[in-house]
Amino acid sequence: MILVSQLIWVKFVKNKGTDVKISSLQMFRKGRVIIKNNINKGIFLAILAASLYAINSPFSKLLLDYMPSTLMAGFLYIGAGLGMGVIALVRKFKKTEATEEKITKADLPYTLAMIFLDIAAPIFLLLGLSFTTAANASLLNNFEIVATAIIALMIFKEKISPRLWFGIFFVTASCVLLSFEDISSLKFSLGSLFILLACVCWGVENNCTRRLSSKDPLQIVLLKGIFSGLGSVIIGLCLGERITVLWSLFAVLLVGFVAYGLSIFLYVYAQRILGAARTSAYYAVAPFIGTLLSLVIFREVPYYTYFIALALMLVGAWLCSKDEPIFKKKNI
Repeated sequence: MILVSQLIWVKFVKNKGTDVKISSLQMFRKGRVIIKNNINKGIFLAILAASLYAINSPFSKLLLDYMPSTLMAGFLYIGAGLGMGVIALVRKFKKTEATEEKITKADLPYTLAMIFLDIAAPIFLLLGLSFTTAANASLLNNFEIVATAIIALMIFKEKISPRLWFGIFFVTASCVLLSFEDISSLKFSLGSLFILLACVCWGVENNCTRRLSSKDPLQIVLLKGIFSGLGSVIIGLCLGERITVLWSLFAVLLVGFVAYGLSIFLYVYAQRILGAARTSAYYAVAPFIGTLLSLVIFREVPYYTYFIALALMLVGAWLCSKDEPIFKKKNI
């Protein structure tokens, strides 16, 4: 009797153990599917954000003929803030306000750094556009990947894979090639220098925004739009810049809403899922779209060095786009 009951108990435990193993395996598989879906969502948001931002360089280059650079930098961000403000009102009116965390006093250092860097970066970018082609400027924007990744590693201790390091090398090589007006005389382009400075500012700002990515993205864009925009406008007015063509104001506000407002809004959501370095890597598609638009709009035929730089940038962007080994080991 005792022996039979022991056999039954052992069988029950084994069956129960099998059930637990099967249940655990199902939960593990389900978890992997959820994680993969989230990553795919993050990638989609990063690429969509990049596509919206891509219009910035070519259209800003066109509008620089009608509005001074510092004022334009301010109104681009104000356009972003106004657009997001309308979305916030609609969301509140329809009572579909998301339960997002709000920015607190503890987030103040990152918030202030984000605002000041967002004042400096567009001014540098637009100054750069004054001295170089829109196609060159679009490709040079990829240096933001390098700046974001290195700052993420050195200051915020994010891990960077060997593949991403290879990608960073190719992007940097492309940027160096684009930054020289004349390779034979090694004459450095002033416009390229300003654009690279803008990328460094945005690299630091991306990492600051990453610290705030758990907060409400709408609130982040509103803060950027209001304070960064007003800061740049005040600086522009102090420098004696004035708006002479009224329609250009509305055009700049519209570009700001799309290229800065909607783009940043989606970018923050992507950062929440992927992290600063990886989101910046997927964002690398923006310069290629911007380059294509620039070539169509301005019909500029670049020098041969541009196409070499483009090839290097494509390799760099491809390497940066996936966080996995370049050569996969075969299981024996």
